[in-house]
Amino acid sequence: MVKEFKYFSISLIFCLSNLISVAQDKTVDSLVFVLKTNISDTSKLSILFQLAETINDEKVWPLYNERGYELAKKLAQSADEKIRTKGKKGIGDALNNFGFIAQNKGDLNKALQYHLQSLKIRQAIGDKLGIATTYNNLGLIYYTQGNISKAVDHWNKSLQMEKENGNKKGIAQMLNNIGSLYSNQGDIPKALEYWDNSLKIRESIGDKIGIASSLNSIGYTYCSQGDAAKALKYYTRSLKLNEEMGSKEGVAIILHNIGYLYYKVNNDIPLALDHFNRSLKLREEIGYKTAIASSLRMIGDVYFSQKKTTEALDYFKKSLVIERETGSKDGLAESFINLGRVYFAQKKFSSARYFSDSSLVLSKELGFAEKIRNAEGLLTKIDSSNGNFKSAFAHYKQYITKRDVIANEESRKASIKSQLKYEYDKKESVIKEQQEKERAVAEEKNRFQQIVIGVAVLGLLLVIVFAAFVYRSLKITNKQKHIIEEKQREILDSIHYAKKIQNALMTNENYIERSLNKLNRS
Repeated sequence: MVKEFKYFSISLIFCLSNLISVAQDKTVDSLVFVLKTNISDTSKLSILFQLAETINDEKVWPLYNERGYELAKKLAQSADEKIRTKGKKGIGDALNNFGFIAQNKGDLNKALQYHLQSLKIRQAIGDKLGIATTYNNLGLIYYTQGNISKAVDHWNKSLQMEKENGNKKGIAQMLNNIGSLYSNQGDIPKALEYWDNSLKIRESIGDKIGIASSLNSIGYTYCSQGDAAKALKYYTRSLKLNEEMGSKEGVAIILHNIGYLYYKVNNDIPLALDHFNRSLKLREEIGYKTAIASSLRMIGDVYFSQKKTTEALDYFKKSLVIERETGSKDGLAESFINLGRVYFAQKKFSSARYFSDSSLVLSKELGFAEKIRNAEGLLTKIDSSNGNFKSAFAHYKQYITKRDVIANEESRKASIKSQLKYEYDKKESVIKEQQEKERAVAEEKNRFQQIVIGVAVLGLLLVIVFAAFVYRSLKITNKQKHIIEEKQREILDSIHYAKKIQNALMTNENYIERSLNKLNRS
């Protein structure tokens, strides 16, 4: 078991897993207890990775993964082939988890290196499930980097591997991811088609966690289209499922998304804050810090939109503290720019500049065009307010450059959308052609089967008719035989009767002859 980005929605909210807190605590306690007993190294390796998978504390589970990695390297040197293979598999799992950590912190280049190393090992030992997982994670990295063609390629590879593995859960996950890709390219009908297919598979196998994920994705799509009624309908279904499963993480995600719906679409600030705060409370209970920081930033943004800068500042500062603890560069860049916005609104220009500069440095390091544009735009305003027009003009030029880059990116997305549609239509054409061939073969096979069945039925009828004829013949023969036997008995009886009469007559003649002889002698 290894960490994997299970799914993502348009909001790019990543859900590692839907865990039940009480059950998780009991499982962790049991695994830790077993780990302390005298068990084999291969068993220890399995437990270490189970702990890394089960624990949701971002400071704790990486420690178990590190221990698993060191033990796996040792086992990979074993003379026993089976143990050596388990060790290599462990190395692949650990590298995947290292990639997950880097990916979660926004260090995509390092994450890419780890996942590529993991893929190489998993391919060498034929770990098909692991390969499918790595392709999925690589696709997500390329997607985040804006390399859509590579994202599509790797997700399709993962989808193909999951089909070969017969893993319906994995197939549904990849359909969900590809649906998100179409959604972000603006092809909503195609996105909904993929998500609907994903949802059907998950419903067929009773995957409640997956069903809740698909419902969330569909809900977020309608939210992005401004269709609050449909979005709320799917969110409510997802929320109900997560509540039934006792999944605090799942409930927190849906509450967060419903809060976003009320905030951005319905402009209902009280309801938005209510849902954001309920989500935050659950995330604090779970201890998932990245999600906590996200909630804090969103609540701060709501207060800032209402010009309540003091409250907004408080939440943005709390978010910054957590982002520094987790080391998330993406989150830090976001918190920095938020603080810069608040301080600028409060006319505290030196503080606004400090945090805006900090956001710009990190955004450039990460290569996120939108964050760079936002930081350059804010710095333009700050310098203009301070009368530093030369610096303001320099930042403005950079702002325009990034704005144009983003505009070009939108054009590129439109182009990619057309490309994706072409690829999809081509794929659909091939599939349709294959289906036609399969249908023709099936029809021919069906005709042949009908002929075989017809011949068999005809043969059976002939056998029945012949059997009836034979039965009738035998019946007639038996009847004739019975008549003949009766006649024979009658003839024999007549013969026997005549013989008896003859014998009787012969007796009388003898008697008469004896009597005549006696008379003659006298």
